[in-house]
Amino acid sequence: MLDSYSIKLNRFFYFNDRSGLPIAITHIAAIILVAVFLAILLDEFNPGFSLLFVLFTCSILFYQFADEMAKLITAVRKMAAYAGVETLYIETVLKAVGVAFISEFIANIAKDAGQQALAAKMEIAGKIIIMALILPILTLLIETVLNMLPGR
Repeated sequence: MLDSYSIKLNRFFYFNDRSGLPIAITHIAAIILVAVFLAILLDEFNPGFSLLFVLFTCSILFYQFADEMAKLITAVRKMAAYAGVETLYIETVLKAVGVAFISEFIANIAKDAGQQALAAKMEIAGKIIIMALILPILTLLIETVLNMLPGR
């Protein structure tokens, strides 16, 4: 019984990278901690190299997650198709989540570079794009609610 629970639990802490090898969240945390310490050391000698090292590490990790993100998107699309949800809604939500991830990623990189003003503008731009993406769904929702009201 415990072994089957352990196998189910391991599925939540491991995923496969592009080569099919399992990567645990603890491995990712270790990679990030080592990168932080190396970035701090590099920052003392050359801040430019430190920033490039952080960007390189973030890009490698983002690349590792790309395959899992694709699997998650596929799973969400399959669930939506099974539930009979229109693809417009699912695609819009997935695009909004993608915009949120990308804008947060870029804003954090800008903050690491000491550019808080640019990071804030990236966050605002992401929010505006998300609002523009969900506007058709919001309009449809308001029309549906108004049609449900008595006297219409």
